[in-house]
Amino acid sequence: MAIPRTRRLIMAASLPLMIAATTALQPGTANALSTDVVISAVYGGGGNSGAIFKNDFIELANTSDNPVDVSGWSVQYASAAGAVFQMTNLTGSIPAHGRYLIRQAAGSGGTLDLPTPDAVGSIPMSATSGVVALVTAQVPLVGCGTSCATAPNVKDLVGYGATANAETAAAPGLTNTTAAARTGSLTDTDNNAADFTSGVPKATNSAGVTVSADDPGGPVDPTPGSVRIHDIQGSGRVSPIVGTNVTNVPGIVTAVRTTGNARGFWFQDPSADADPLTSEGMFVFMGSTSPSVTIGDSVLVSGRVTEFRPASGAQTLTELGGSITTTKLSSGNALPTAVPVAFPDAFTKTGSLETQPLEPSSYVLDWLEVHEGMRVTLTQDTRLISPVNTEFDELWVTLKPGQNPTPRGGSIYTSYDDPNSGRLMIVALNGAPAANVGSTLAAGTTGPIDYQSFGGYVVQATTLGTITEGGLKRQKVLAPKKEGDLSIATYNVENLAATNPDAKFARLAQAVVDNLGSPDILALEEIQDNNGATNDSVVAADQTVAKFIAAIGAAGGPTYDWRSIDPSDDDDGGEPGGNIRQVFLFNPARVTFVDRPGGDATTAVTVVRERQTSNQVALSASPGRINPTSDAWEASRKPLVGEFRYDGGKQLFVVANHFNSKGGDAPLTAAVQPPVRSTEVQRVAQAEQVHDFVADLLDKSGGKARVVVLGDINDYQFSPAMQTLTGGGVLKTLIDDLPADRRYSYIFDGNSQALDHILVSPAIKGYAYGVVHINAEFSDQASDHDPQIVRILTGCNTDPLPARCRPGSPVVDE
Repeated sequence: MAIPRTRRLIMAASLPLMIAATTALQPGTANALSTDVVISAVYGGGGNSGAIFKNDFIELANTSDNPVDVSGWSVQYASAAGAVFQMTNLTGSIPAHGRYLIRQAAGSGGTLDLPTPDAVGSIPMSATSGVVALVTAQVPLVGCGTSCATAPNVKDLVGYGATANAETAAAPGLTNTTAAARTGSLTDTDNNAADFTSGVPKATNSAGVTVSADDPGGPVDPTPGSVRIHDIQGSGRVSPIVGTNVTNVPGIVTAVRTTGNARGFWFQDPSADADPLTSEGMFVFMGSTSPSVTIGDSVLVSGRVTEFRPASGAQTLTELGGSITTTKLSSGNALPTAVPVAFPDAFTKTGSLETQPLEPSSYVLDWLEVHEGMRVTLTQDTRLISPVNTEFDELWVTLKPGQNPTPRGGSIYTSYDDPNSGRLMIVALNGAPAANVGSTLAAGTTGPIDYQSFGGYVVQATTLGTITEGGLKRQKVLAPKKEGDLSIATYNVENLAATNPDAKFARLAQAVVDNLGSPDILALEEIQDNNGATNDSVVAADQTVAKFIAAIGAAGGPTYDWRSIDPSDDDDGGEPGGNIRQVFLFNPARVTFVDRPGGDATTAVTVVRERQTSNQVALSASPGRINPTSDAWEASRKPLVGEFRYDGGKQLFVVANHFNSKGGDAPLTAAVQPPVRSTEVQRVAQAEQVHDFVADLLDKSGGKARVVVLGDINDYQFSPAMQTLTGGGVLKTLIDDLPADRRYSYIFDGNSQALDHILVSPAIKGYAYGVVHINAEFSDQASDHDPQIVRILTGCNTDPLPARCRPGSPVVDE
């Protein structure tokens, strides 16, 4: 696939407490690095003189995308020089990107209760120096001296103050009024001094409820500060006061996000200034803490002005972060009037956008920037150019319905110079129903403009217009014209593993039979090993393939045979542990696979002449892999090559590919235009490898070799990689035979685009080709890619070609 589908909402760095200076002790040894659950805060001054909180506490954080069960774990405490650890057992789980609060002993002072704890202990922790360990067992640590960070079962360890029992160096010493908290990114570098700062105690439980000692719930100042939202936003892309702490910024809450790891709210000043370049709205980032405000609240917000860049190469989002304090003045207020969305013709200017003045009447990206954080509304009906992603409640529409439309309702991506400036992404904060490309979104969608890692600028819709389904149908191949025609298809089945539900296999299999017409040869991409994403030494995929073949048979298809080569473990990229690879399925009643021994994960297949003076060629190994140890294939799938015989002994070579993904390229909304396509370099190198292999086949066969190169190339028909692949006329890109508005197999950011391809050598004279649209345009997908098929036609060796043999012969129904 083009870009990994795991979604991340914006994750700005937000310090959990006010920062104070850090000190370091002498270095030690540590290797208790954690990639999911870490100790995020430690406080031992609860109930002491001057303390606000009544209790000591320990806070944990889950930095991963999945909940983590901590049943059977414990937190343990020892004094700075002590060898005896006291233990508190844990139960339950920590939400993805959530917190977990352990309340410890109370003192005689303090006025503020902690949030409802997730676990309760009775350990009296030192206010100044001590050691806290997170242990994946409920057995006290014994005999680890000052090296407890490396003791068995220690998940994480924090030494604070005057102790040598720490990860590398101790976190700063604390007081009755300060806690140690891991920095906002929650990074664990195995250096407590680097990872922790001291500041105002702040505690969050697994429900996302936060209580801070600097906001004990007493009287608040209801006076708006001197800084307004438009002062923060400024007249450029970057705030003129970035890094500044601001106090009591007034506004009306216009939208609230209460899920995920980027919770917070948008608020907008109803009293706009006279400058059309300064936005009146912005986002308040609260991390995993759910905001307590509601839409219509009049609030005063204090925090730090930050510019968050959600992805490499992306623009920044101006927001308030840090230690957020919100004062509610009133509720039920009228919301600021939403601005009608009205895009100019051009998408963007070139160069560094952050150093250039905003021109909202000329460029779409500038129009969106000057309205960042503000309420906008769609005043016209619009057409869906992507299906609704019901997992993330996302959809794309076009505000320019005549701009590069596909016959089925999408927007075709025709070149790097034309990214389709009418596209707009919408996230429905209250959910969105399933709907397909070509459906109609009625006028009325309203919400603030946001900027995030997926899609760039997006309307966070508090109101979503009614969606009317457009009646899109899935396509099928036409029946073959002649019995001898050979059909070859390519299909990215999106991380198919034997551990997947039977329903996924049945759905994919039914498409092979009903929509693809049971092709004679089927090249599959993203077949995982037998236990899928489990990251162990398993690389075999025989169970995965056997389950798929059985599902095809159950759907009424043929009993396919198959060939593939297992990759080296964790060497071919894709989902960690999955060991994805390409696989040939073939119908033995229609074709014969020519087996030649010697192919394995690291041995390069070569072209050999069967006789020195002959144009008869063969593969040194079949199946084989093209130059698998080349740097071009680092962390990427190696091409699979196979030799087949069909129609009375005709020889055919098939090369199945899955080039490296576009993950890592700058987005279309990048801060520097045109966007940097950093991953393109490797795909060009991969294209050179395949091109040269095909060229060798043609050279040694005197140009007679029939070759089909197909698969997920992860690049467009006009890209440098495809130009390299076809260089010198060794291959022809079949998608170029289709009308320009039908050249697509995938939808990303609202653009219908071609990532999957079938190419043929000059010896293949007559063929019929098509993309079979069954997935990319539909909310209900078996895969995120559409398959493609080529039918090599018999009786096409004459000159001129018979009409049925000429490019453009239909193979897919409309």
